[in-house]
Formats: sequence, C-alpha cells, structure tokens
Amino acid sequence: MTEPKLLPLLLTGVEAAATIAFALSGLIEAARRRLDAVGVCMVAGLAAFGGGTLRDVLLDRRPFFWVEHAAWLWVLLALCLVAMSVLRAQHFAPTERAMQWPDALGLGLFSATGTQLALAQGLPAIVAVLMGVITAVFGGVLRDIVCNQIPSAFSDHRPYAVCAFAGGWVLVGAQALALPDGWGLLSAAAVASGLRAAALLTGYQLPGWSSGQDNEG
Repeated sequence: MTEPKLLPLLLTGVEAAATIAFALSGLIEAARRRLDAVGVCMVAGLAAFGGGTLRDVLLDRRPFFWVEHAAWLWVLLALCLVAMSVLRAQHFAPTERAMQWPDALGLGLFSATGTQLALAQGLPAIVAVLMGVITAVFGGVLRDIVCNQIPSAFSDHRPYAVCAFAGGWVLVGAQALALPDGWGLLSAAAVASGLRAAALLTGYQLPGWSSGQDNEG
C-alpha cells in the first residue's frame, strides 16, 4: 500500500545519485582537460543535467527536473569548487579510467529513471526503454563534445548504450511481472551499471565497423 508513495521519493533519490555520479565524471574530464572554473562547472553541468533535460523535453515534462530540484544546482557548484581545491591540493592526475566508474553508475541510475518516467506516462515499452537510453547517454555525449572529442559512448567499443538498453528492459519485465516498482527500478539500475562495469573490467568490446579495405594488404 505504501509503494505508490515511496516510488516518487525513490525516483528522486536515484535521480539525485545519478546526477552526482555524472557530475563527477564531468569534473574528472574537465580536470584532465585543465579547464578553468567556468569550464569545469559547464562540463559537469552538461554531464549531470544534459540527458535528463532532453528526456524532459521529449516527454513534455515541466518543470525540468533540475528546475524542480533547484538545490541540485547549488550542490553541483559546491562539488565543483571543492573538487577543484582537492584535486589541486593532492596533485591528483585524473585519468580516463577514473572517469569511467562514476559514469557507469550514472548510466544505470539514469537509464532506470528515464524508463520509469516514460512508462508512467503510458508510453510503449520500446519507447520507454529508448527514453531511458537517451537519459543515460546524452549527458556524457555532451560532456565529450564540449571537450572536443568523439563521445566515448560511440567510440570506445565497450557496451554503453547497450547496457542502458538492457537495464530498461529489466524494468519493463519487472513491471510485467507485477513486481514492486522500487525493486524493478533498483534492479534495472544495477543491471545497466553492472554490465558496464563488467565490460570495463574484462575489456570486452563490441564489434567495430569493418570495411573490405581493412583486410587488404
């Protein structure tokens, strides 16, 4: 009986965790690029809010999730300032691999919330799952584009959008089995993040595009 009341709180909590995770990935990437304070905040903000904003635009949700929870903007600014101070003080050399772990966590969390919000609007399952993929992937794409590189989601050959896609279907399946929404949400996030983490740990790669010329010569 308490599930309908708990679900909005759980969605907010999961979305907040995803926002922080993607903000951290943006911070690390901005530090790698040696951006100034404005650049750090911009890259972190795009990573944290980009996917959710596009989702809200496509689902015609108002206000946007970061407007509805404006305190997250203050958290983001504080996180940027503290991170810049800490990274400078400890002479921490951020690596691309370090960025991948909070990115994997945010991927799972955002794919779950995006799918759940779309299902709540009565959209078809495939559309809802793609909304989850958009929510999970687009922030990282914007982060990489602003940092002048091909988005890692498209170029590192390790499953990324595929992981979000799989996580979305876990949520769809959980709802089809009439499992509690909270369990479905967390299971979907765990599957998507777990698959991405497993790909990073094992080095598994998706097949790349191969033309006939690749084997010549």
